[in-house]
Amino acid sequence: MDRSKQLFIRHPDNPILTGEHWPYLVNTVFNAAAADLDGETLLLVRVEDRSGVSHLTVARSADGIHDWRIEQQPALAPSPDHPEEQWGVEDPRATWLEELGRFAVTYTAYSPPGPLVALATTADFRTWERIGPVLPPENKDAALLPQRFDGRWAMLHRPVTSMESGAHIWLSFSPDLRHWGDHRPLLLARTGPYWDAGKIGLSAQPLRTERGWLLLYHGVKHTCFGSIYRQGLALLDLQDPRTVLGRTHEWVFSPFESYERSGDVGNVVFACGWMLAGDEVRLYYAGADTCMAVATAPLDQVLAAVAP
Repeated sequence: MDRSKQLFIRHPDNPILTGEHWPYLVNTVFNAAAADLDGETLLLVRVEDRSGVSHLTVARSADGIHDWRIEQQPALAPSPDHPEEQWGVEDPRATWLEELGRFAVTYTAYSPPGPLVALATTADFRTWERIGPVLPPENKDAALLPQRFDGRWAMLHRPVTSMESGAHIWLSFSPDLRHWGDHRPLLLARTGPYWDAGKIGLSAQPLRTERGWLLLYHGVKHTCFGSIYRQGLALLDLQDPRTVLGRTHEWVFSPFESYERSGDVGNVVFACGWMLAGDEVRLYYAGADTCMAVATAPLDQVLAAVAP
């Protein structure tokens, strides 16, 4: 692979977190939310135990790459008071809500009736207020935008009614973070042979830039050898997130390295968290549903790719 032609450049020390780093016995670690807290990078990592059930655990690093300090206990685990979490809590996205002084963490709550979007808030990733289910199954891949629009919070999510109609990214609004409505499709999966035909979903939480809300989304291409998960970009209007300003025609990040090709689910790069570090976009992603890795790109080049 000619790295000079790649938008996102993988860190040479990838993968940065694996199950072997964990202070207790696990199967895999992947799909982590990312946040900047107290001058450190915090990852809220999905951890799958050896029963197959997932919980969320915090890892912290001063430079966001090395010397991760991993909590001895889960930060958020399935609760008997929340039957929607019976089969696990998965795939968190964290958005800082300045108005509330708290992070809003959306995650997938999984149980026999199906996966749904649940919401919890926290100021420190130690104590939590569980709001609980906010959208019914089947729904995943949700994240909030960090501000209100005309008095309402906005959330991106991915409902699935039937694969015949495709799986698309939707936008919904709420006055109180609990009751959501005004549901509308925002970004549709393409059709035909494209890398994002049939099924797409939000990856990391939206990032505010001078040119608009920057979105990272995943597309799934089904092949005779299985599915391939890749990443693309979109841009929403700052004042009206219902307006899509741009979208990449091609993917911008795709499985290539051995830790992305081989694992519990091969041929997957999947991100639930990214952040701005100065003029650089730092992408925290999972490889093959097995480990965590990081890649970076200049912000101006990312914006040029989505809205040239």
